[in-house]
Amino acid sequence: MSFDKDFSYNSLPDLPPKANLETPNIFRQIIKANKLLAELKGYCQTLPNPNLLLNTIVLQESKESSAIENIVTTQDELYKASLNITERIKNPAAKEVIQYREAMYWGLNQMNKNGLITTNLLVGIMQKLRDTDDNIRKNPGTKLSNPSTKAVVYTPPEGEEIIRQKLAELEKFINDDEYSDLDPLVKMAVIHYQFEAIHPFSDGNGRTGRILNVLYLINKDLLGLPVLYLSRYIIQNKPDYYRLLREVTENQNWEGWVKFVLKGIGETAEMTLSKINTILKLKQDAQPIIKEALKASFSKELVDLLYSYPYIKTSILDENSIAKRQTAAEYLKKIEKTGLLHSIKLGKEVYYINLGLMSVLSE
Repeated sequence: MSFDKDFSYNSLPDLPPKANLETPNIFRQIIKANKLLAELKGYCQTLPNPNLLLNTIVLQESKESSAIENIVTTQDELYKASLNITERIKNPAAKEVIQYREAMYWGLNQMNKNGLITTNLLVGIMQKLRDTDDNIRKNPGTKLSNPSTKAVVYTPPEGEEIIRQKLAELEKFINDDEYSDLDPLVKMAVIHYQFEAIHPFSDGNGRTGRILNVLYLINKDLLGLPVLYLSRYIIQNKPDYYRLLREVTENQNWEGWVKFVLKGIGETAEMTLSKINTILKLKQDAQPIIKEALKASFSKELVDLLYSYPYIKTSILDENSIAKRQTAAEYLKKIEKTGLLHSIKLGKEVYYINLGLMSVLSE
């Protein structure tokens, strides 16, 4: 049965596509994207503590990915959340963004246990994202519409059994080495389309699909950590993103879609590298200023910590064995006098905002 936007697309073809995914145009994009991604991976491995950088990058990805679904919040609330003070966040939208971050970490931990990306993993990510026990979509009547005109643009497969069959085939394609002749970045683009076309959940498909992108790159050892910030690229090119997804469905325009995704990977890797370099330059410039303020108490570990959290408090220094709380408070007050930090009181605790780092991350 051919595609008809008004009827359930139960005949959605399984992967791999019957299309040439190695055209000269695609191949040029593959080379560029792989080069930039390898540079990003290698650069992250040189950082003193790349996991600390992850706190801020994943929060930004969470914010942008949720913004695609019109869950809008503020940078300020999110960076408070990076210090695990989510109980102070009243904005429901901010909490949804934090759930995205937790879903990302949970998915990464689960995938690392057996090296596989499975249907159960994707269901679990969706449940973490939405804080729900919902599972595969069962109820009929799901239709995707143009937000402006309300006209139906796509009707995904219908019926739990059909959807599970489609997911089982997708799972096989993701994990089976039989398809290893495809470049992993091309394969990621194909996987993303297929997951969005199956649309297995009543809500959370877009966010789950974007987490799937990053997990797949880590699974294929193209990234060491989930630091690729693809959602911003999608937001900046939202009309093209949805148009090209539809063109695959309607006209089998795989080349246009794959080129779009590869371009996004390259641009995003380049942007993330630039952001990391800016943070490292800020840290380098701050080091002599902090050394002058703290004299003999100065440590490079403290500087690393200050440029890993936009918000920091005395307990973070204590937990990282830099100074006990009273001494840590003295250190932070001295650094604040240099103008690098600004203190605010939330409840009974004082938090110090790294003004330079906050500015870079808010761009």
